[in-house]
Amino acid sequence: MSYTAPLKDMLFVMNELAALPAISQLPGCEDASADTVEAVLDENAKFCGAVVAPLNHASDKEPSSFHDGQVHTSNGFKDAFKAFGEAGWQGVQHPAGFGGQGLPKLVAAPCTEMLNSASLSFALCPLLTDGAIEALLTAGSDAQKALYLEPLISGRWTGTMNLTEPQAGSDLAAVRARAVPQDDGSYKVFGTKIFITYGEHDMAENIVHLVLARTPDAPEGVKGISLFAVPKFLPGADGSPGARNDVHCVSIEHKLGIKASPTAVLQFGDHGGAIGALVGAENRGLEYMFIMMNSARFAVGMQGVAVAERAYQKAVRFARERVQSRDLAGSAGPVAIIHHPDVRRMLMSMRAQTEAARALAYVGAAACDFAHHHPDATTRTSSQAFYEYLVPLIKGWSTELAQDVTSTGIQVHGGMGYIEETGAAQLYRDARILTIYEGTTAIQANDLVGRKTVRDGGATARTIIAQVRATEAQLIAMRDGARGDDFKAILRHLSSGSAALEEVVAYVLENIKSDTKGVFSGSVLYLKLAGIVLGGWQMARAALIAAQKLDAGDGDAQFCQAKIGTARFFADHVLSQAAGLRSAIIEGSAGVLALDEEQF
Repeated sequence: MSYTAPLKDMLFVMNELAALPAISQLPGCEDASADTVEAVLDENAKFCGAVVAPLNHASDKEPSSFHDGQVHTSNGFKDAFKAFGEAGWQGVQHPAGFGGQGLPKLVAAPCTEMLNSASLSFALCPLLTDGAIEALLTAGSDAQKALYLEPLISGRWTGTMNLTEPQAGSDLAAVRARAVPQDDGSYKVFGTKIFITYGEHDMAENIVHLVLARTPDAPEGVKGISLFAVPKFLPGADGSPGARNDVHCVSIEHKLGIKASPTAVLQFGDHGGAIGALVGAENRGLEYMFIMMNSARFAVGMQGVAVAERAYQKAVRFARERVQSRDLAGSAGPVAIIHHPDVRRMLMSMRAQTEAARALAYVGAAACDFAHHHPDATTRTSSQAFYEYLVPLIKGWSTELAQDVTSTGIQVHGGMGYIEETGAAQLYRDARILTIYEGTTAIQANDLVGRKTVRDGGATARTIIAQVRATEAQLIAMRDGARGDDFKAILRHLSSGSAALEEVVAYVLENIKSDTKGVFSGSVLYLKLAGIVLGGWQMARAALIAAQKLDAGDGDAQFCQAKIGTARFFADHVLSQAAGLRSAIIEGSAGVLALDEEQF
């Protein structure tokens, strides 16, 4: 059940692909020196491995419980969360002025990954709190920041996001929660919110609910939604939790996975109204909530990487220990199953997809840092566009591949993988939610089509494809070297992939008005294609850097050779899917729309 953080790969990606040395030179990022970052990651790895990871399997067997209106978290969670807050881990990327460490998002990304590898259920509480912090930093008043941010960043309080209602689902235009203004400037909030992660728990002194609701004169639809801060306990004059607010948990869900994370149904205003404060301006709540959602979507993408890594580690460990059948080359007796070709194929598939997703996510985090801190306005703008294009891929593609990786992990275990005691099944069950919450894969894909491709006429997508082509030019120079066969294969599949992506972008732009449903019928496949191609691009970049290091006699030769081999596998087995996806997107809409609703 152990977890060892892949620090070597994390640091390689951060330094070589995500430009950590350049980020450490940006204004406000000076503390992210190589030594500091390595020390932060090392300490985080120790905390996650020693404190959180041992709770994961036990908390799945004895999850959070609900009795008499109170939620009791799994054994060990409360103490672990206290240690998490006291060590400063909630504040890694948040401002030092409110008690955070003020480090770049690129440094926070591996910390997020490690915590989620240790336990998805535990990590969900800090994930939602991060989103609440981001929203308050952006839209909160000075008084709200002074009241809420330090307790949230210190881990004394936690935060939630309250969007969904029983009748609304993902359609936020259907939100009906009400917020009635009071003479003192506060609001009384009424309504029911469902699927509220850590909406009630026993790990912190207070919970700050950020709630979407409508004021009495608000227009219909999403334009009439406002955002409110509704604490569980009303803070006193000194900021300490005071009287209980009129918000109560009425039940928690019984789920397929992430069982230790309490998913609450919250009732606001059953006893006169829950006291809340307007965050920002009226009717701009969805705009502010998107700040939380984008933060959460990136973090959920990191969850996909994290659970895939945990599944890969577990599968490798089992494959080294499980002895069964003779080697095909003719061993004297049974061998560990890691010697069998198909087991190796499965392990390489798990490894390659996980490393590609990690690289794409970290590169995205770096782009976010450049967008916020670079002194040049043009660089900030282009970096923001790049980051925003990647977010639906990081969330959508990484979580979709986590389904494949965790399922393959069970297959490596064989029958033992289907037995709960091994823990492989838990990872599969936990991963299943990732493609659903914070916007399903289809919602991410619709965002990729509408906001990220059509809105700017494909400019960002084409700029990224041009960067991929620049890497292809570097690969051409490697074809005749000592590792020429590997680089020829990587080049062939990356070139085919970038061409397929370019064709699909053109198809989307040309047909979005004349065949809207046809375009959107292929939106998830477009997301998958873009994820595969851009993930393959990062793997190709990694292979080139690894080859340079080998030629210079620099660094860990075994690690660099493995990088090239893993990139070759990704090209042969994953990037090779690009042409088929291109055909399904451009030519396959007729099949999707072939039947009337009555024919299903």
